Amino acid sequence: MALRSAGTPAPQRVDNPVARLLPIATTLLATVISIQPAHIPGYAALTPAFTLMAVYHWTIYRPDLLPPLAIFLIGVTQDLLAGVPPGVTALVLLLARAIVLRQRRQFVNRLFPFLWTGFTMLTGGVMLFLWTLHCLIDGVLIDFRETVFRAVLTISMFPIASFLLGRTQRTLMGAG
Repeated sequence: MALRSAGTPAPQRVDNPVARLLPIATTLLATVISIQPAHIPGYAALTPAFTLMAVYHWTIYRPDLLPPLAIFLIGVTQDLLAGVPPGVTALVLLLARAIVLRQRRQFVNRLFPFLWTGFTMLTGGVMLFLWTLHCLIDGVLIDFRETVFRAVLTISMFPIASFLLGRTQRTLMGAG
């Protein structure tokens, strides 16, 4: 199964079994962090979408090491831990992966501001999709301000997550 588009460099082979598990392990860690709510005065408990950040990073740099089945299982796990309908996060993460994978060659070897812009657009679409889905599931128009705030929180936390994921990747896998 081809994971890369024409013109996209093939990822380096990773022989270290610990390094091969890095994308799954860091995405699972992001899931655990994502279910820990941040209590912000005046707002409901919100969490940045750290799992989305990890899926975005690994889809750009090592899509071969974070396959769709792993993303599905991680998404369902997050839903079960967070108490939301199982499958919602899995669906969102798989859609995000598909979108990023189609545009992957546009992001490889680009400067961070370009990557952040791509993540910003992805996050906006994901949050709008989630808001719409939750409105349909609940049968009520949900306050959109919390969605906007969560999107802003997610986008503003992305540079830190990206730095940590990139540093971990370079340390355990080499250049990437």
